[in-house]
Amino acid sequence: MSREPPFSRPPKAATPLFSSSTREVPEVLATPRHVAIIMDGNGRWARARHLPRVAGHRKGVEAVRAAVRSSIERGIEYLTLFAFSSENWRRPTEEVTILMDLFALALEQEVAKLNSNGIRFKAVGDMLRFPSRIRDLIAAGEALTAGNKRLTLTVAANYGGRWDVTQAARAYFALNPGALISSAALDPDALAPYLAMSYAPEPDLFIRTGGEQRISNFLLWQLAYSELYFTDVLWPDFGPATLDTAIASYRTRERRFGRTSEQLQAAQVARATQGE
Repeated sequence: MSREPPFSRPPKAATPLFSSSTREVPEVLATPRHVAIIMDGNGRWARARHLPRVAGHRKGVEAVRAAVRSSIERGIEYLTLFAFSSENWRRPTEEVTILMDLFALALEQEVAKLNSNGIRFKAVGDMLRFPSRIRDLIAAGEALTAGNKRLTLTVAANYGGRWDVTQAARAYFALNPGALISSAALDPDALAPYLAMSYAPEPDLFIRTGGEQRISNFLLWQLAYSELYFTDVLWPDFGPATLDTAIASYRTRERRFGRTSEQLQAAQVARATQGE
């Protein structure tokens, strides 16, 4: 008898490690603490070179390695990559099969390297639709790297922002059935611990490659106050220079979190005075 996959176990009560940007104003640093990326453009990269789409996806795996290295070098603590959305199952069956094989191969070949470099690996999404081989590799990778703190690399696979909010609500009500009769019992703070990425701060910077300017059902809750950066660079060509350009754009943003510019300036003056 096959063992029960960990992804089907009943939810447990959770405590968020980080507060919400809609509740408290987070500290704004020159380097984003958390960067989230939609890796778009693998197919177009391959087509422009008269190559099969799988060549673009394979090249995209190399870009992931480069993004991880660059993030560590720049002091980024959390890197979240959108690898496969809940809507990507609509792609041709042959391409989906290739993507699943590449995902499994990457897990087999890369997790040990991540661990040796002090990187924690996490995966978020509805894992039950994946083959047991991939589920087992994910569970083993998360367990192996659980104690690492140099960088948290999260891969969003079969993930959708709407799915995330829905599964969080289901988990909350499963553990708090009495809340069903009291609408006041459910508020954002109550639901937040059950979101897939409650272990990470909200992204400071969101990047989408490939020229499209939309968030495509990615981290809908978590991106509420993230700075958005769109680039025409195709994902296989993403490297340190592109990341630096995105961070440079981030540094020009005035992150007010609902406040006025005057309030922000007053807060900056107050911090400077306290530091004297």
